[in-house]
Amino acid sequence: MANLTATAPARGTDITHGAARLQELPMGTIWAVMPFRGKTGAVSSALEEAFGLSWPGPGAFTETGDTRLAWSGRAQAMLMGPTPPGGLSDIAGLSDQSDAWTHLALSGAASTQVLSRLVPVDLSLAACPVGTSLRTSLGHMSAMVLRTGSDRFELLAFRSMAGTMVHELDRAMRMVAARAARDAG
Repeated sequence: MANLTATAPARGTDITHGAARLQELPMGTIWAVMPFRGKTGAVSSALEEAFGLSWPGPGAFTETGDTRLAWSGRAQAMLMGPTPPGGLSDIAGLSDQSDAWTHLALSGAASTQVLSRLVPVDLSLAACPVGTSLRTSLGHMSAMVLRTGSDRFELLAFRSMAGTMVHELDRAMRMVAARAARDAG
């Protein structure tokens, strides 16, 4: 019989080039939450009561402690951290997404420059403040981009694209670091 060993989607990535660092984060539990028609308020109340989180507006996320609720599309959010509270399935569609995603953090003074090479959105703090949740393309794959700090992003892409995501980000990090080195010298 086969002896299977669980591995992280990005194999524990921890890469630094210049002023940017890319790290794999533990995925933990993630649930897609899709309120039934007319039930968004009830879902928000249930999540507020259970976790202290209200339903996020478009392009935003809310968080408290280790629990995050990130907008992920029209009438949908991703609950990261806990299992949904009992009874939520009566007012919302729920789908366990825990094994479907790769979770990376891109941080450092060059993080915005690096990510700007790969996503077709304005990542300036004015246009993309802390607390922003974007569904966009990253290179040629679909991704969620969460702005968690002035120089920090959390990136989620499908698990099957983990190697490609790390490759694309590593390449962009090398290019930004090379340009900074050239300009400094």
